[in-house]
Amino acid sequence: MEKKKLIIGLLAFVILIAGASLLYSQLSKDFTPDAIVEDESQGQVSEEDEEQESELQMAPDFTVYDTDGNPVSLSDYFGKPIVLNFWASWCGPCKAEMPDFEEVYKERGEEIQFLMVNCTGGRETEKSARAFIADSGYTFPVFYDLDLDASMTYGTNSIPVTFFINAEGYLTAYAQGTTSADVLQQGIGMITE
Repeated sequence: MEKKKLIIGLLAFVILIAGASLLYSQLSKDFTPDAIVEDESQGQVSEEDEEQESELQMAPDFTVYDTDGNPVSLSDYFGKPIVLNFWASWCGPCKAEMPDFEEVYKERGEEIQFLMVNCTGGRETEKSARAFIADSGYTFPVFYDLDLDASMTYGTNSIPVTFFINAEGYLTAYAQGTTSADVLQQGIGMITE
């Protein structure tokens, strides 16, 4: 009787471990915080296959405001690879990724256009965003989405989110959530190759 209880207990334990392992592997597929998503319609346009160019999605245009209050459109920067990031000063994950953006901006800001778009509105004010940038000493270009044009155009219902746009203005990839230095470099590689 004692042996039978032990065998049943061990069997139940093995089933429990197997079930937990299966559940973990299924749930972890959907949550990859350190991942970049390539736009399904994207790819390199080769000379042999120019038809593919018609399948690429042009990055939707929007208007935001620079630090002097001048209106600026995304399309003003086509011709140079673009890293488009949506953030807010109250957002912990946004703050966590900013040192990596600053470092890469200092290294490659001449060849890549950074558009760090502050999601102004609701909990965020232009004043609080400006104070955060000044206090942190960041030098990358900051833009203010005062009319929520960029946020609505890109459907940014959660931040941070980063989009990678090639020099021709085509949306190439994006990263949802905190973008690590490795993911940032991976995305930049996709728009500069």
